[in-house]
Amino acid sequence: MKFSKEAALGAVIGLSLVLSGCDKSEKEPELDQPDGKTTPVKQSASILPYLNIQEQPAKIALPFCETKNCINVDIQTLYTADPWMNHWIEKQQAKVIQDQIGLKQDMSLQQAMNAYVKKSDAWQAQLQLNQAYELSLYTRIPYQRNQYVLLQIGIDSRQENISVHERYYFFVADRQQQKMLTPLDIIDPKQQLLMDKIIQTAYEKWLKDNNHEVQQQAPKKLYWGQAEWFFDQEGIGLHYRSHDISKDAKQLDIYLTKEQTQQVLKAEVYRNMF
Repeated sequence: MKFSKEAALGAVIGLSLVLSGCDKSEKEPELDQPDGKTTPVKQSASILPYLNIQEQPAKIALPFCETKNCINVDIQTLYTADPWMNHWIEKQQAKVIQDQIGLKQDMSLQQAMNAYVKKSDAWQAQLQLNQAYELSLYTRIPYQRNQYVLLQIGIDSRQENISVHERYYFFVADRQQQKMLTPLDIIDPKQQLLMDKIIQTAYEKWLKDNNHEVQQQAPKKLYWGQAEWFFDQEGIGLHYRSHDISKDAKQLDIYLTKEQTQQVLKAEVYRNMF
Protein backbone atom coordinates (compact mmCIF):
# COMPACT_ATOMS: atom_id res chain seq x y z
CA MET A 1 0.00 0.00 0.00
CA LYS A 2 2.60 2.55 -1.07
CA PHE A 3 2.24 5.49 -3.41
CA SER A 4 5.11 6.76 -5.51
CA LYS A 5 7.56 8.99 -3.70
CA GLU A 6 8.61 10.71 -6.91
CA ALA A 7 6.91 14.01 -7.67
CA ALA A 8 4.94 14.36 -10.89
CA LEU A 9 7.07 16.68 -13.00
CA GLY A 10 6.18 19.28 -15.57
CA ALA A 11 6.08 23.03 -16.01
CA VAL A 12 3.04 24.83 -14.71
CA ILE A 13 2.08 27.30 -17.45
CA GLY A 14 -1.03 29.46 -17.23
CA LEU A 15 -4.07 28.92 -15.08
CA SER A 16 -4.97 25.26 -15.28
CA LEU A 17 -7.07 22.68 -13.50
CA VAL A 18 -5.97 19.14 -12.67
CA LEU A 19 -9.01 17.00 -12.04
CA SER A 20 -9.19 13.45 -10.73
CA GLY A 21 -12.02 11.00 -11.18
CA CYS A 22 -13.01 10.44 -7.56
CA ASP A 23 -11.81 10.49 -3.98
CA LYS A 24 -10.74 6.86 -4.13
CA SER A 25 -7.82 7.72 -6.41
CA GLU A 26 -6.66 11.30 -6.15
CA LYS A 27 -3.94 12.91 -8.21
CA GLU A 28 -0.88 14.76 -7.04
CA PRO A 29 -0.56 18.40 -8.15
CA GLU A 30 2.37 18.90 -10.48
CA LEU A 31 5.28 20.66 -8.85
CA ASP A 32 7.78 22.12 -11.29
CA GLN A 33 11.09 20.75 -10.05
CA PRO A 34 13.46 19.51 -12.78
CA ASP A 35 15.42 16.88 -10.85
CA GLY A 36 12.69 15.65 -8.52
CA LYS A 37 14.89 16.33 -5.49
CA THR A 38 14.49 18.72 -2.61
CA THR A 39 15.69 22.16 -3.58
CA PRO A 40 18.57 23.24 -1.34
CA VAL A 41 18.20 26.44 0.64
CA LYS A 42 20.38 29.24 -0.68
CA GLN A 43 23.13 30.17 1.74
CA SER A 44 23.45 33.70 3.10
CA ALA A 45 23.67 35.37 6.49
CA SER A 46 19.88 35.69 6.69
CA ILE A 47 19.05 32.15 5.58
CA LEU A 48 18.42 29.27 7.93
CA PRO A 49 20.76 26.25 7.77
CA TYR A 50 20.04 23.11 5.78
CA LEU A 51 17.34 20.83 7.13
CA ASN A 52 19.43 17.68 6.52
CA ILE A 53 16.28 15.65 5.84
CA GLN A 54 16.23 11.94 6.70
CA GLU A 55 13.40 9.52 5.92
CA GLN A 56 12.57 7.14 8.76
CA PRO A 57 9.65 5.16 10.17
CA ALA A 58 7.72 7.23 12.70
CA LYS A 59 8.41 6.52 16.35
CA ILE A 60 4.95 5.43 17.44
CA ALA A 61 3.66 2.60 19.60
CA LEU A 62 1.03 0.19 18.29
CA PRO A 63 -0.96 -2.28 20.40
CA PHE A 64 0.17 -5.88 20.61
CA CYS A 65 -2.02 -8.03 18.38
CA GLU A 66 -2.85 -11.64 19.20
CA THR A 67 -5.22 -12.29 16.31
CA LYS A 68 -4.72 -12.77 12.57
CA ASN A 69 -6.91 -9.77 11.75
CA CYS A 70 -4.61 -7.03 13.06
CA ILE A 71 -4.50 -3.35 12.19
CA ASN A 72 -1.93 -2.67 9.47
CA VAL A 73 -0.15 0.67 9.88
CA ASP A 74 2.93 2.06 8.14
CA ILE A 75 3.88 5.65 9.01
CA GLN A 76 6.95 7.01 7.21
CA THR A 77 8.15 10.39 8.39
CA LEU A 78 10.97 12.90 8.01
CA TYR A 79 13.49 13.95 10.62
CA THR A 80 15.42 17.18 10.15
CA ALA A 81 18.09 19.23 11.90
CA ASP A 82 15.38 21.71 12.96
CA PRO A 83 13.55 20.61 16.17
CA TRP A 84 10.65 22.98 15.51
CA MET A 85 10.25 21.55 12.02
CA ASN A 86 10.15 17.99 13.38
CA HIS A 87 7.40 18.92 15.84
CA TRP A 88 5.45 20.75 13.13
CA ILE A 89 5.66 17.78 10.75
CA GLU A 90 4.29 15.46 13.44
CA LYS A 91 1.39 17.83 14.13
CA GLN A 92 0.42 17.84 10.45
CA GLN A 93 0.65 14.05 10.31
CA ALA A 94 -1.66 13.89 13.32
CA LYS A 95 -4.16 16.14 11.51
CA VAL A 96 -4.07 13.91 8.43
CA ILE A 97 -4.63 10.72 10.43
CA GLN A 98 -7.53 12.34 12.26
CA ASP A 99 -9.05 13.39 8.96
CA GLN A 100 -9.36 9.72 8.00
CA ILE A 101 -11.69 9.12 10.96
CA GLY A 102 -13.52 12.45 11.07
CA LEU A 103 -11.69 14.09 13.97
CA LYS A 104 -10.31 17.62 14.27
CA GLN A 105 -8.51 17.93 17.59
CA ASP A 106 -5.15 19.16 18.82
CA MET A 107 -3.37 15.81 19.09
CA SER A 108 0.15 14.49 19.01
CA LEU A 109 1.00 11.87 16.40
CA GLN A 110 0.77 9.12 19.02
CA GLN A 111 -2.62 10.37 20.25
CA ALA A 112 -3.94 10.47 16.68
CA MET A 113 -2.68 6.95 16.09
CA ASN A 114 -4.35 5.76 19.30
CA ALA A 115 -7.64 7.28 18.14
CA TYR A 116 -7.26 5.54 14.77
CA VAL A 117 -6.65 2.17 16.44
CA LYS A 118 -9.66 2.73 18.72
CA LYS A 119 -11.86 3.44 15.69
CA SER A 120 -10.62 0.27 13.99
CA ASP A 121 -11.30 -1.78 17.12
CA ALA A 122 -14.85 -0.41 17.32
CA TRP A 123 -15.46 -1.37 13.69
CA GLN A 124 -14.20 -4.90 14.25
CA ALA A 125 -16.34 -5.28 17.37
CA GLN A 126 -19.52 -4.65 15.35
CA LEU A 127 -19.20 -7.81 13.27
CA GLN A 128 -16.80 -10.75 13.32
CA LEU A 129 -16.14 -10.47 9.58
CA ASN A 130 -15.16 -6.80 9.75
CA GLN A 131 -11.52 -6.31 8.80
CA ALA A 132 -9.11 -4.12 10.75
CA TYR A 133 -8.16 -0.78 9.25
CA GLU A 134 -5.11 -0.40 7.01
CA LEU A 135 -3.13 2.82 6.75
CA SER A 136 0.01 3.85 4.88
CA LEU A 137 1.24 7.41 5.37
CA TYR A 138 4.24 8.87 3.56
CA THR A 139 5.80 12.25 4.08
CA ARG A 140 8.03 14.31 1.82
CA ILE A 141 9.28 17.85 1.29
CA PRO A 142 9.02 18.33 -2.49
CA TYR A 143 10.07 21.98 -2.48
CA GLN A 144 11.66 24.60 -0.26
CA ARG A 145 12.97 28.09 -0.77
CA ASN A 146 14.74 30.10 1.92
CA GLN A 147 12.53 29.92 5.04
CA TYR A 148 9.53 28.49 3.18
CA VAL A 149 9.03 24.71 3.22
CA LEU A 150 6.34 22.74 1.39
CA LEU A 151 5.27 19.56 3.18
CA GLN A 152 3.34 16.86 1.35
CA ILE A 153 1.64 13.96 3.11
CA GLY A 154 0.08 11.08 1.18
CA ILE A 155 -2.38 8.48 2.37
CA ASP A 156 -3.35 4.99 1.22
CA SER A 157 -5.98 3.37 3.41
CA ARG A 158 -8.66 0.74 3.70
CA GLN A 159 -11.39 1.42 6.23
CA GLU A 160 -14.78 -0.24 6.56
CA ASN A 161 -14.49 -1.82 3.10
CA ILE A 162 -13.62 1.50 1.44
CA SER A 163 -10.18 1.94 -0.14
CA VAL A 164 -8.49 5.28 -0.68
CA HIS A 165 -5.37 5.61 -2.82
CA GLU A 166 -2.99 8.55 -3.11
CA ARG A 167 -4.92 11.13 -1.13
CA TYR A 168 -2.62 14.12 -0.74
CA TYR A 169 -2.35 16.91 1.81
CA PHE A 170 -0.21 20.05 1.54
CA PHE A 171 1.13 22.38 4.22
CA VAL A 172 3.55 25.32 4.04
CA ALA A 173 5.74 26.42 6.94
CA ASP A 174 7.78 29.57 7.55
CA ARG A 175 10.84 28.42 9.49
CA GLN A 176 11.88 31.93 10.49
CA GLN A 177 8.51 32.75 12.04
CA GLN A 178 7.98 29.13 13.10
CA LYS A 179 4.40 29.03 11.90
CA MET A 180 2.22 27.42 9.26
CA LEU A 181 1.07 29.75 6.52
CA THR A 182 -2.41 30.05 5.04
CA PRO A 183 -3.22 31.85 1.78
CA LEU A 184 -4.38 34.87 3.79
CA ASP A 185 -0.93 35.08 5.38
CA ILE A 186 0.82 35.51 2.04
CA ILE A 187 -1.68 37.43 -0.11
CA ASP A 188 -1.35 41.21 -0.25
CA PRO A 189 -4.54 42.60 1.36
CA LYS A 190 -4.86 45.06 -1.53
CA GLN A 191 -4.86 42.14 -3.99
CA GLN A 192 -7.43 39.91 -2.28
CA LEU A 193 -10.14 40.90 -4.76
CA LEU A 194 -7.88 39.93 -7.67
CA MET A 195 -7.03 36.64 -5.96
CA ASP A 196 -10.71 35.98 -5.40
CA LYS A 197 -11.49 36.65 -9.06
CA ILE A 198 -8.80 34.18 -10.18
CA ILE A 199 -10.09 31.51 -7.80
CA GLN A 200 -13.78 31.95 -8.61
CA THR A 201 -13.12 31.88 -12.37
CA ALA A 202 -11.30 28.56 -12.00
CA TYR A 203 -14.00 27.25 -9.67
CA GLU A 204 -16.79 28.07 -12.12
CA LYS A 205 -14.96 26.20 -14.88
CA TRP A 206 -14.43 23.22 -12.56
CA LEU A 207 -18.10 23.14 -11.55
CA LYS A 208 -19.14 22.80 -15.19
CA ASP A 209 -17.00 19.66 -15.47
CA ASN A 210 -18.86 17.99 -12.59
CA ASN A 211 -22.24 16.30 -12.75
CA HIS A 212 -25.55 18.00 -12.04
CA GLU A 213 -25.81 16.65 -8.50
CA VAL A 214 -22.41 18.06 -7.54
CA GLN A 215 -23.32 21.39 -9.10
CA GLN A 216 -26.45 21.51 -6.96
CA GLN A 217 -24.67 20.55 -3.73
CA ALA A 218 -21.46 22.56 -4.13
CA PRO A 219 -21.31 26.09 -2.71
CA LYS A 220 -21.80 28.91 -5.18
CA LYS A 221 -18.57 30.55 -4.06
CA LEU A 222 -15.28 28.90 -3.15
CA TYR A 223 -13.66 30.13 0.04
CA TRP A 224 -9.89 30.04 -0.19
CA GLY A 225 -8.48 31.94 2.80
CA GLN A 226 -7.70 28.78 4.80
CA ALA A 227 -7.33 26.38 1.87
CA GLU A 228 -4.36 24.06 1.46
CA TRP A 229 -1.82 25.51 -0.93
CA PHE A 230 1.56 24.74 -2.45
CA PHE A 231 4.33 26.45 -4.39
CA ASP A 232 7.15 25.68 -6.79
CA GLN A 233 9.57 27.78 -8.82
CA GLU A 234 6.76 29.03 -11.09
CA GLY A 235 4.04 30.10 -8.68
CA ILE A 236 1.49 29.09 -6.07
CA GLY A 237 -1.55 26.83 -6.26
CA LEU A 238 -4.54 25.76 -4.17
CA HIS A 239 -5.49 22.15 -3.49
CA TYR A 240 -8.99 20.81 -2.76
CA ARG A 241 -9.47 17.08 -2.31
CA SER A 242 -12.50 15.38 -3.84
CA HIS A 243 -14.56 15.43 -0.65
CA ASP A 244 -13.55 18.94 0.45
CA ILE A 245 -16.12 20.72 -1.72
CA SER A 246 -18.85 18.13 -2.23
CA LYS A 247 -19.19 14.41 -1.51
CA ASP A 248 -18.96 13.16 -5.10
CA ALA A 249 -16.99 16.05 -6.59
CA LYS A 250 -13.76 15.79 -8.53
CA GLN A 251 -10.45 16.95 -7.12
CA LEU A 252 -9.63 20.59 -7.79
CA ASP A 253 -6.16 22.10 -8.10
CA ILE A 254 -5.90 25.75 -9.10
CA TYR A 255 -2.55 26.99 -10.39
CA LEU A 256 -1.59 30.64 -10.65
CA THR A 257 0.87 31.71 -13.31
CA LYS A 258 4.14 33.34 -12.33
CA GLU A 259 2.70 36.72 -13.28
CA GLN A 260 -0.47 36.17 -11.27
CA THR A 261 1.56 34.96 -8.30
CA GLN A 262 3.71 38.09 -8.34
CA GLN A 263 0.59 40.25 -8.56
CA VAL A 264 -1.21 38.81 -5.55
CA LEU A 265 1.60 37.94 -3.10
CA LYS A 266 3.01 40.31 -0.53
CA ALA A 267 6.22 41.77 -1.97
CA GLU A 268 8.46 40.38 0.78
CA VAL A 269 6.93 36.91 0.50
CA TYR A 270 7.37 36.84 -3.27
CA ARG A 271 10.98 38.03 -3.01
CA ASN A 272 11.92 35.26 -0.58
CA MET A 273 9.79 32.51 -2.10
CA PHE A 274 10.70 33.04 -5.76
